[in-house]
Amino acid sequence: MKFAVIADYFEKLEATTKRLEMFDILSELFKKAKPSEIDKLVYICQERIKPPYEGIEIGMAEKMLEKAIARATGTDLKKVSSLYKKKGDLGLVAEALASKQSFKLVKPKELTLNDVYEGFLKTALTSGAGAVERKISIISGLLSRANPKEAKYISRFVIGRLRLGIGDPTIMDSLSKAKVGDRSLREKIERAYNLCSDLGLVAKTLFEKGEKALEKFKVTPGKPIRMALAERLPSSKDIVKKIGKCAVEAKYDGFRLQCHKIGKKVFLFSRNLENMTHMFPEIVDAVKRLRHKEIIFEGEALTYNEATGELYPFQVTITRKRKYEIEKVAEELPLRMFVFDLLYVDGKDYTQEPYIKRRKKLESIFKKEDILQPSEMIITDNPEEIERFFEKEVSAGLEGVMAKRLDAPYSAGARNYNWIKLKRSYKGELADTIDVVIVGYLKGRGMRAKFGIGAVLVAVYDDKEDVFKTIAKVGSGFSEEQWVELRKMLDKIAVKHKPARVDSLIKPDVWVEPKYVITVNADEITRSPLHTAGRTEKHSGFALRFPRAVSFIRFDKKPEDANTVKEIEKMFKMQKKK
Repeated sequence: MKFAVIADYFEKLEATTKRLEMFDILSELFKKAKPSEIDKLVYICQERIKPPYEGIEIGMAEKMLEKAIARATGTDLKKVSSLYKKKGDLGLVAEALASKQSFKLVKPKELTLNDVYEGFLKTALTSGAGAVERKISIISGLLSRANPKEAKYISRFVIGRLRLGIGDPTIMDSLSKAKVGDRSLREKIERAYNLCSDLGLVAKTLFEKGEKALEKFKVTPGKPIRMALAERLPSSKDIVKKIGKCAVEAKYDGFRLQCHKIGKKVFLFSRNLENMTHMFPEIVDAVKRLRHKEIIFEGEALTYNEATGELYPFQVTITRKRKYEIEKVAEELPLRMFVFDLLYVDGKDYTQEPYIKRRKKLESIFKKEDILQPSEMIITDNPEEIERFFEKEVSAGLEGVMAKRLDAPYSAGARNYNWIKLKRSYKGELADTIDVVIVGYLKGRGMRAKFGIGAVLVAVYDDKEDVFKTIAKVGSGFSEEQWVELRKMLDKIAVKHKPARVDSLIKPDVWVEPKYVITVNADEITRSPLHTAGRTEKHSGFALRFPRAVSFIRFDKKPEDANTVKEIEKMFKMQKKK
């Protein structure tokens, strides 16, 4: 498949914000791919080289790309940098400079998808002495063969700014249409994806072996399972009314991990499927000591005070996310992991077993005195008993409780009432904390003028439309140092126009790609004509009244992990009911 064809389709995608048009364009592109190529094409559409859990990233900064563009086009580096300042997009710089080179007497051999993908992969795997120079050389080699349009998208991919405006739901729908003409395969594609977390592999299996092969996907140690999610209800009475007798577990404010053991190898994956094994050496050692050869389980890792036994909140635990001095920090901030679900043991898939059976097996493996210990849990159908358990956990500094249906399987990748959250913020006047995605920022005024940022425009996720819809402007909750850091981070992902996956009536001073999640609190959810979350012909959108940040960036969450419009609507109804 010629990369020029892909670049043409990417340009069509970039030119529209209509979801149906994107769906049609992408499915047409997928139809043109050979079965042996479709996985590579899907990864590039996801702005990845491999699935996230493999942790393979291209590792090129803007300055390195500037050098590659200069070398490929025979342009002075200062001119490349100057042009970048004017255009604000290295893709457009590469396109403009490649256009001036298009008169070359000897036309280079046309790039294929395989050429470009292998170049990206080779760049990502290059390390050691001289790696920077070799990376620049590989990318300049691709750019020297590229036409202007190809150069634009190669450059954007290299620094993570492809900006196609598509997410996994759109890709899954488009794969289905490419194969059978409609969305009817979406459910099977998503099930396979939930079990292996590798959409490229799912696409290749579908295109090479057909629809039935999707049904053969199964839980495999080493490949993370997309994590189950919970709904929420406002009271213990509502929980019992909804699911009857249930297990009620303590809800820990920690770092959710999925642990995989294969022989002597251990892998720890975060909720957004990143490999976090290096972060938690004591958990790795504890998993290695388990008697089972193969096992997959989930839990919450929390740092704690050794003297008092007090569990620290997420913002303390997240400081363990670092590349260096891990052993030293592990001594200062030791960890416990509270295990709450068991998914696989020595060849047996437990995901389809009822919760109560999974829990019984879990308790036979993990003991309360260990680093890995079972989450605290009771079984009851008495709302008052749930209430007492809730108050006990909240007074101990935890978030609240999680109720689980006793007969429910583990719903990989799904959000439903098999799991129900009851959090402490329901018990006061404030609404629950809400995870939102930053989609833009407003420049600072008054005291904030020195930071160049005064508030962020935030959105929630509409999983039906695969877009982010605005719900608030957040201007409080961050320290001065955090505002400075936030501005730097956002400027790196700033875009000139509203991103294709953002639905907003408000125009911020600076648009940014929807990438970073923050947690906010607010006095209540109201209706507002200014915001698009939940907006219909009959109703204004939802908005947060007096929102304030309660955390810095949630690096453990991807944009699609933010609260959904559907959840906001439910919370709004709960609030009115209350």
